Amino acid sequence: MELQLSMVVLEVADIDASLRFYRRLGLDMPDPVAGGTVVAHRMGSGVTLLLTTAFASRYDPTWAPPSGGGYSQMLEFYVGDDDVVDSTWADLVGAGYTGRMPPTRTVGPYAALVEDPDGNVVLLTSDAAASPDAA
Repeated sequence: MELQLSMVVLEVADIDASLRFYRRLGLDMPDPVAGGTVVAHRMGSGVTLLLTTAFASRYDPTWAPPSGGGYSQMLEFYVGDDDVVDSTWADLVGAGYTGRMPPTRTVGPYAALVEDPDGNVVLLTSDAAASPDAA
């Protein structure tokens, strides 16, 4: 069996704030059940994005939220062409989310970086290789 990435789990401080961000980004995230601490959305690529306020903090006694402004991972979202990168960046930054890099022609794809409410860095890209339709 080939190993597959099936889920990305983000431990978040405020499920509602995270839902506002990812919905604004364009994901059709469901509402949590009343009092729930978990929300999951399976994307067309087959990967599920799961937001939770109580997994790592409950099961890993050494877990602590990241600090210091650094990050060790990025979530890449293929948003379409360069114009969509521009408009998505403008919408998120205009809504008050922290931009780390404005839309830029990198040595690879046209891309921008923005933080979600918990400081997770989201890479917005027009890189065709990241499209769910890429072979």
